[in-house]
Amino acid sequence: MSVAAQITPLSPAVPAHTLSILVRNKPGVLVRVALVFARRGYNIESLVVSADVANGEFSRMTITCSGDPETLDQIIKQLTKLIDVVHAIDHTGQSVYETEVALVKLKCKVAERTEILQIAELYTAKVVDYGVDSLIVRIVGAAEKIDVFLSLLRNFQVVELVRSGKILMTRGLATT
Repeated sequence: MSVAAQITPLSPAVPAHTLSILVRNKPGVLVRVALVFARRGYNIESLVVSADVANGEFSRMTITCSGDPETLDQIIKQLTKLIDVVHAIDHTGQSVYETEVALVKLKCKVAERTEILQIAELYTAKVVDYGVDSLIVRIVGAAEKIDVFLSLLRNFQVVELVRSGKILMTRGLATT
């Protein structure tokens, strides 16, 4: 089975949530945050952490998860009680810009490249590496766009797939 065939989008029956958590940039903070989710039986589906460029004292975690909203409210309350957490926000329903990056390595013969390149062009994906018998394609966009792009590539041999996870920023002057 190809790697892309194993990727399934979130179930529409289970509400998806995207959290933004500002934390102090210290060892062990990620583990303590993850434990709050684990203790409540909540699965983290994607997690992106980046240090604050301005002063390196803080990091921002963007967590995508799905499950019961009441349990998530309890998780957020517990997160804000952690000593190294500055604030935690559920951005579900807010006006945000969100994006994701995926790299897809395909094993392909020269005859298959034209079709792959046409699909890539249609989704504004870029071929970032040409090999004798392989291509690496990078796509940037909403998770739904990437899911559809990957479904079109299932007709080809996907060797490897790496997705960044969702990152987001609130629109306007509001702070994320």
